[in-house]
Amino acid sequence: MSLPALLSSEGLHDAYVLTVFAIVYLGMILGGLPRLHLDRTGVALLGAIAIVGAEVMTPEAAARAIHLPTILLLFSFMVISAQMRLGGFYGAVTRRIAALPVGPAALMGVVIAVSAVLSAVFSNDIVCLAVAPVLAEACLRRRLDPVPFLLGLACASNIGSAATLIGNPQNMLIGEVLKMPFAGYALEAIGPVVAGLLALWALLAGPMRRTPPVAEPDPAQLAALTAEVPPFDRWQTAKGLGVALALVGVFLFTDWPRDVAALAGAGVLLLSQRFHSSKVMGLIDWELLILFMGLFVVNHALELTGLTRQAVAWLGAQGVDLADPATLFVATLGLSNLVSNVPAVMVLMPLANTGSGDHVGVTLALVSTMAGNLLIVGSIANLIVVDAAARCGITIDWRRHARTGVPVTLVTLAVVAGWLALR
Repeated sequence: MSLPALLSSEGLHDAYVLTVFAIVYLGMILGGLPRLHLDRTGVALLGAIAIVGAEVMTPEAAARAIHLPTILLLFSFMVISAQMRLGGFYGAVTRRIAALPVGPAALMGVVIAVSAVLSAVFSNDIVCLAVAPVLAEACLRRRLDPVPFLLGLACASNIGSAATLIGNPQNMLIGEVLKMPFAGYALEAIGPVVAGLLALWALLAGPMRRTPPVAEPDPAQLAALTAEVPPFDRWQTAKGLGVALALVGVFLFTDWPRDVAALAGAGVLLLSQRFHSSKVMGLIDWELLILFMGLFVVNHALELTGLTRQAVAWLGAQGVDLADPATLFVATLGLSNLVSNVPAVMVLMPLANTGSGDHVGVTLALVSTMAGNLLIVGSIANLIVVDAAARCGITIDWRRHARTGVPVTLVTLAVVAGWLALR
C-alpha cells in the first residue's frame, strides 16, 4: 500500500504533517539531524520532499506555497552584492577605514557605522563575508587586537540590517508578505537602530584603552588573509552602487513592486563585458534560497491542516495572544535564538498577523534581527565572522562572543522595547 493511501485518514494525515514539521524544526534547532550529514538547508529540502512525496500537497500546490516575491527580491540583492564583491568594493572601503589616522576607539566607531550602513543596503551576511578577512588583516598590521573589531563588525551588521526591509533575509520576507511600506518601516526602525549602534560602540570602545598592542604579525599570515580579495574596479563598483541606490529610490518614492524592480536591477548588472555570469552566479547563496523554499512548503502544509489555528485558539483561551505586542516580542526573542531568526519569523508571522494593528511587522523585524547578536548561532553573519577569523588563526569561541553579544542584545532589545512601547 502506498504512503498516500495510508494517510487517507484525516488523523493520520495531520499527524504525518505535524511529524514532518517537528523534525524539520528540530533540524533548525540542532543545525542538522543526528547521524546524518544534513545542514539546515538539507533538512528543509527533505521536509518539502516528504510533503510532496506523500501527496500532502501536489508539486503545483507546493510551488504556489513558495512566496515568489520574497525569493526574487532575495536573489536579486544577492546578484547586486556579488557585483560589489567582484568589483572589490568591500575590500577597498575596509582598507580606507583601516588607514584612517585615528585611535582604536574612533576606528571602532567608523567600523561600526560603515558596517551598519552597508548592511542596510547590501545585506549583513554579504558584508561580513567580504569585510571580515580584510578587517582582520588591517587590525594585525596596526597591531590591534582584531577580535573586538570583528565582533563589532558582526554586531553592527546585524543591528544596521534592521534599518531597512532589504537589510537581511527575514526583513525581506516580512516586508514582502505583510506588504509593509519601505519608507514607513525605515522611519520606524531608524531610532532604535541608531541607539543600538551607539550602545554597541560604548560597550566595545571603553575597554580598548586598557588593551596592549598585539605582537608583530607574520607576513605570510597577512598575505593569506586577503589572497582571494578581488582588486578594486572603479567602473564595476560604480555600476553596482548606481543600481543599488536607484533601487532604494524606487522603493522610497514609487509603488513599483520591490521584487520586480530588484529583478530588473539584477538583470542590468548581468549585462557585463567584464564579469562572466557564471562568476556572479557562483556567489549566489543558493542554499539560503532553498532553505526558504523548503520552509515555505512545510509551513504551508501545517497551516492547511488547521492545527495552527487550533493552537492559536488554545493559546488565546489560556490568555496568551500572539498578536499582543509584549507577547509577540517575547515569542520572537525566544524562537529566534532557538531555531534562528528566519525560521522563527516564518512560524510567527501568520500566527501573529491574526490580530489588528501595524506593530506585527515592525516587532518581528526589529526583535528577530537584534536577537541575532545574543549567541554565535543566532545569525548567519555571526557564523561567517567566526569562520573567517578561524581561517586567519584568530579564535572567537562562544564564551568570547557571549561577553559582547549578550550585553549588546540586552541593551538593544531594551531600546526596541522602549521604542515600541512609546509608539
